[in-house]
Amino acid sequence: MKNTLLISALIALSVLFSLNCFMFPDSYEELTGKLKSEKIEIQTSNNKGFAVVELFTSEGCSSCPPADELMAKLQIENTDKNIYFLAYHVDYWNRLGWKDQFSSNEFTVRQQQYQKWLNLYVMYTPQFIINGTTEFAGYNEATLSKKISDALAIQQTSNLALNIRSEKDSVAIHFKTNLLEQNTNLFIATIQKEAISKVARGENKGNTLHNVQIVRQLKSFVLNEKEGNIVIEKPANFNTKDWESIGFIQNTSNGKISATAKVNLK
Repeated sequence: MKNTLLISALIALSVLFSLNCFMFPDSYEELTGKLKSEKIEIQTSNNKGFAVVELFTSEGCSSCPPADELMAKLQIENTDKNIYFLAYHVDYWNRLGWKDQFSSNEFTVRQQQYQKWLNLYVMYTPQFIINGTTEFAGYNEATLSKKISDALAIQQTSNLALNIRSEKDSVAIHFKTNLLEQNTNLFIATIQKEAISKVARGENKGNTLHNVQIVRQLKSFVLNEKEGNIVIEKPANFNTKDWESIGFIQNTSNGKISATAKVNLK
């Protein structure tokens, strides 16, 4: 009898850990109410520290809108700091009745890669990852601000410079860096700055969602020279007013981001 109970418990745990996402118990309204209106100061210094804030989110996840709203709030309040926000819309929530128009399996695969890099048992949304090395869940402004401040305080010696020229059907990018190491790639994220969605089905049914910093395309290039030129195709509906590009250099063996740069396409 004891063995049977033990086996049942192990099966239940295995099912839990095999889930693609983790759902927080709070409702959308409760989570939104927890976002504080006052500004929490993010500390910075003059050591060229930076924070690449990656959010894995979905319009089909009831716990995600507050995290998106929090990211938008911090972006507005910290335009003078070296903080780079990217929101990846994953596709594994689409099965719950609402297909996120910004979702891509490519971004689910990137989150799975972080699961390996960070030795995590499960994938979940909303998930914040800072500089490829620190992750945490949810919508807590104090925690996110503290993690960003910690990242900004780290002395940085690597640098990345990008010059981008918009052409007819593509974007030409000239990059320059002082970093050249094994297992490093240059990533270029093409980002739609904001969009509004009215959700008709699923967990967020009836809500109008304000999405920001939506990664619409992520391209990776093996970094085998300190300076060079690359070309990427423009995503659908691309324009230089409402989009921007963020580049970062990432170690493909452990996920650490060592340099980053942002270019407005105007």
